[in-house]
Amino acid sequence: MSAFHLAQINIGRLRAPVDDPMIADFKNNLSRINALAEASPGFVWRLVGEGDDATDIQPFEDPLMAINMSVWESPAELGAYVYRSGHVEFMRRRAEWFEKMEIFLALWWVPAGHRPTPQEGIARLETLRRMGPGPDAFTFREIFPAPDSAEPPLPILDECA
Repeated sequence: MSAFHLAQINIGRLRAPVDDPMIADFKNNLSRINALAEASPGFVWRLVGEGDDATDIQPFEDPLMAINMSVWESPAELGAYVYRSGHVEFMRRRAEWFEKMEIFLALWWVPAGHRPTPQEGIARLETLRRMGPGPDAFTFREIFPAPDSAEPPLPILDECA
């Protein structure tokens, strides 16, 4: 068993404020999608603000920017949640609620028990943007192994990745 877990950050710029009717279906389903994550195999932790989600956490100057972060035991377990659970139907609708962004997701390894901060996640997105995929920040298409692993995990490819 690895001494490392997989952290992820995904961000998006909302097409309207979170309380706008255009965003209502997104906001109204967050509790269900978050509960699905928490019940999924391999789930460890997720970023939560004052409510049951992270919509009130604002690490960006732009108030329309949204952040989501979580930690998982492995890329396979995170991939199963993202691409093979009820989450995928929600994710496929992201264009209804979010503007298109070139880089919106980063994955990286953290020591088991570590809870990454939004600033840490944003720094990983910037690393991915500047340097491309590498051991410090990568994507589902090119997964790098945990620091204590001899074998790299297989990429998790999906039409939504």
